[in-house]
Formats: sequence, C-alpha cells, structure tokens
Amino acid sequence: MLKKHLITCSVILVLVTISALNIFGTKPVLLTKTTPKIKTYMPASLVFYKTEEAEAGFSFANEALPLNDKRVDLKLKKSITKNRFRNVQSNILHSKADKLFPIIEPILKAYGIPEDFKFVPLVESGLCEGTSPKGARGIWQFMPGTARSYGLKVRDGIDERLNVRKSTIAACRYIKELYGEFNSWTLAAAAYNNGSIKLARAINKQNEDNYFRMSLNRETGSYVYKLIAMKEIINKPRKYGYNNYYGYLQKPIPYMVASN
Repeated sequence: MLKKHLITCSVILVLVTISALNIFGTKPVLLTKTTPKIKTYMPASLVFYKTEEAEAGFSFANEALPLNDKRVDLKLKKSITKNRFRNVQSNILHSKADKLFPIIEPILKAYGIPEDFKFVPLVESGLCEGTSPKGARGIWQFMPGTARSYGLKVRDGIDERLNVRKSTIAACRYIKELYGEFNSWTLAAAAYNNGSIKLARAINKQNEDNYFRMSLNRETGSYVYKLIAMKEIINKPRKYGYNNYYGYLQKPIPYMVASN
C-alpha cells in the first residue's frame, strides 16, 4: 500500500516539475510602442454593412438617394408599392417601353442626357399620345408654347409633339437647358415637371438646392421618386410581380435543342 502511495506521489511530483519548467522557460513578451497590437474581430455573421451595390439600383441619373433619411426611404417605398403589378395590373407600359425605348435611348445618348430620362415619358403620359386637360400632348407632354420654343411645329393640321423622334429631340434640348441652369439632373427632372421659374423660386426661398431635402408641391415632390420606381419596375419586372413578362431588358434564354 505504501509502495503504491509513493509511486502516485512521484508521478504528481514529475508533472508539477514539468509544468514549472514550461512556465518559467517561456520568456515574457514585454509590450513596447513598436509591438503590434492584437486585433479582435466580431464574427462575420454579426457585422452588417450597407454596400454600395445594394443601393445602386435606387438612383436617378447616377445621383444616389440618401436612403439613410427615413423620409426619403418611406417616399420611395410608397412609390414602388403604388406602381407594382398587384396595384397597376397591366403590362401595357412594359410593351410600349419595348417599342419606344430603342428609339428614345440613342437620342438621349447623342445629346448627353442620362438614360434614366427615358422614364420621363412613362411617368408623364404612360407613353401615350393623349392630351392633358391643360393642353399638354405627346409622350413628353409638351405644352404648345414650350413645344414651339424647342423647334416643334404645332399648328392646325400639324402637331410634331406626336412625333416620337422629333419630340424626344426637343425634350433633350429642354432637359439640357434645365441642367445648365440647376447643375443637377434630379433638379432638372423636377423643373421639367414644375417649370424652372417655380423651382428656382423654391430653391431661393428655402436656401436649399438638394431635391431630396426640399419641400415642394405634392406632384413635384414625388416626381423623381416616381421616375425611380418606374425604373425599378421596368428593369426588374419579376421582382415587382410581373412574373410572366419578358421585356427587351429581360430576354428569355433561347431553348437549345440538341442535334441527333
């Protein structure tokens, strides 16, 4: 019995000796100014980032929306919800976009106008050629006086506001002039809707030239949001309920038949 006890004590003594050698044999690391600090990181699953890619779709003419502003975010969501398929329930706008955008896009490019302005006719008139109660007509909804100012013929028997190419050229000239005045594409779009005089007056009165921070009338204050909503819905139809639609931006993959 005594012999077993002595063996057990010897083993414990050896283990204690080895542990002591390991502890005291290791040189302590003294922290100095040049010693690199050890960084600790949160697990990737707990870190959340709002990437630029995630917000890239919510912009107009490369001018991003300040989505960190709750008021802006709410207005955009309302506009998208209002125009998604379950509320609009029509593919007419998509079909007309397929037909008219290929005509409008190269003209915008030739005049240096951002492609996002192709959604203006969609918001203004639904890409229709009807006449508004105030007398605006064509896909760009020109008033007679404004149309004549930018080179369109509007008189008995002739109304070039109904000519897609000519009216688009006139719209480009007008939009470019508005951009030259306000140095902002979002403000140019707002001025297209409300007129440059009224918009300039609002800018001076509020001492503010950021569209998203301005207080404007109901129609103009929601105008750019409508443009962005239409851009989303036309570019991403399936995301917003148009499950059976294939537009010129969403060409189906051709079915390949294997040869025998």
